[in-house]
Amino acid sequence: MSGSDQDDFTQIDEPFVLFDRWLADATASEPNDPTAMALATVDGDGLPNVRMVLLKGVDVRGFVFYTNTESAKGTELIGQGKAAAVFHWKSLRRQVRVRGPVERVTDAEADEYFATRPRGSRIGAWASQQSRPLESRFALEKAVATYTAKYAIGEVPRPAHWTGFRILPVSIEFWHDRPFRLHDRVQFRRDRPEGPWAAKSRLYP
Repeated sequence: MSGSDQDDFTQIDEPFVLFDRWLADATASEPNDPTAMALATVDGDGLPNVRMVLLKGVDVRGFVFYTNTESAKGTELIGQGKAAAVFHWKSLRRQVRVRGPVERVTDAEADEYFATRPRGSRIGAWASQQSRPLESRFALEKAVATYTAKYAIGEVPRPAHWTGFRILPVSIEFWHDRPFRLHDRVQFRRDRPEGPWAAKSRLYP
C-alpha cells in the first residue's frame, strides 16, 4: 500500500464510515474471520478477561456480538456494563480499538439473528453451559443429543440466556502500520455514546 493510501484514512471525520471501509477491505483480504475481535471485560474484582468473538452487526449505534449471558463474559458484561474490543487485520497491517459501555440488544434483534444460525449452532446454544466446568466431552455430546431430540421437529427457539450485546463506543482508534514502527494512529472520542464525536486527534505511535 502506498504512502498516499495510508495517509488517506486520516482525512475521514466519521469513524463508522471509516470502519465500514476497513471492514470491507478486511473481508476481501483476510484468509479467515475478518469480523473476529478480541473482546475485553472486567470481573467484580477488577481482573480483566479477553477472548475472541465475532462481530455480528455494526451501525452508528455500535458493535454487536452474541453470547450466553450466564458465561464469564456474560456475567461480566451485565455486572460491569463496560467492554473494549480490538480488531487486528494482519493482511492489511491495521487495527481498530473500541471502548465504551454496553447494552443488551432487543429481544427482536436477538431472535432475528438466532434464526440465521445453523441448526447445529442453535442446538449448541441450549446444550452448552458456557464457561462452566465440563466433566467430559461425552457429557457435552449427551446434552447435544438431548436437545436435538427435544427440537427434532420445528424451529429451535432462542434460549432466554442467549442474547446479544452492543458496545456503545466513546472511543474508537484506527491504527495503521508504518515503517520503523512510526505508525499512524487516529482516535475519535466523545463524552457519551449518544453524543457527537467531540474530538479527533492523531496520536504518537
